[in-house]
Amino acid sequence: MQRFLPGDVLRDRYRLGTVLGRGAMGQVWEGRDLHLDRPVAVKTIAVDLLAVPESRAGAVARFRREARAAACLDHANVATVFDASDAGDVCCLVMELISGTTLEYLFDGQPDERFGVESAAAVAAQLCSGLSAVHGAGLVHRDLKPQNVMVRRDGIVKILDFGLVKLLADTDPRLTMTGEGVGNIQCASPELLSGQGVLDGRSDLYAVGCLLYHMVTGMPVFPTSRPAELASCHLASPAPRVGDAGVDVPAALGELVAALLEKRPEDRPSDAAEVYVALAPYLPAPVPALALSGGRPEDPRRPFLLPQGPGLV
Repeated sequence: MQRFLPGDVLRDRYRLGTVLGRGAMGQVWEGRDLHLDRPVAVKTIAVDLLAVPESRAGAVARFRREARAAACLDHANVATVFDASDAGDVCCLVMELISGTTLEYLFDGQPDERFGVESAAAVAAQLCSGLSAVHGAGLVHRDLKPQNVMVRRDGIVKILDFGLVKLLADTDPRLTMTGEGVGNIQCASPELLSGQGVLDGRSDLYAVGCLLYHMVTGMPVFPTSRPAELASCHLASPAPRVGDAGVDVPAALGELVAALLEKRPEDRPSDAAEVYVALAPYLPAPVPALALSGGRPEDPRRPFLLPQGPGLV
């Protein structure tokens, strides 16, 4: 895999700065678009890693297809893709650089603390708002987790890593379990881990359930540091109830979390819009009035007029 250094310029346009994150499949850099003089995020990944177990040419073709699909998404709750390249030995995806923090940082920074019901519902509803548009475009994220959810300084929630995550998951559904740590399967659905059948948006809704459970209880659904044990729990162990964690939340919200964490996709809510509507009564004012006005549910593809970021209890 080609080794990049701060100051390197990709495609005679994107100068790399500091590394924002790294994993087994590549790195994410803070960068700058020299043509437009604006900050960007650049994700680099080796073509050879994309090509396992298929051919290199097939991997590159699929990268191009998924990058184009991701670039077509235009939604306030989804990070915008600006550019993509597969020149040479490295593919790169250029995205908007988001000023804020991830749910992973908020979880790790405040152990055993939790979000209030309103804040947790606001985050989850914004996730469903973005997912509704993504699923409507025929895409499935497949890797929704705390590291891939960014909370901007103004409270807008952004879903990261569309395009590449679908490409990586297609390579081998069990790749994250064998190649990376617990964080990569913290919110993985049973059908994703089993590698059976065609995934649809309900796989992402399972991940929303995992994140919502973590937000309202202050702990993961299955708190283990061993990837194999975590995968086994997602596949076969009944998910704990929110009430069993000693947290006082509305009964209907606890039932929603339980429904999202059902093992079989057909037992979960049918789509992100259904979950969005179920979360509407718990959103911070004045959003509930907006979401329930006119006797019909709010369009889940429209961002909140007054976005709310998560606040810890």
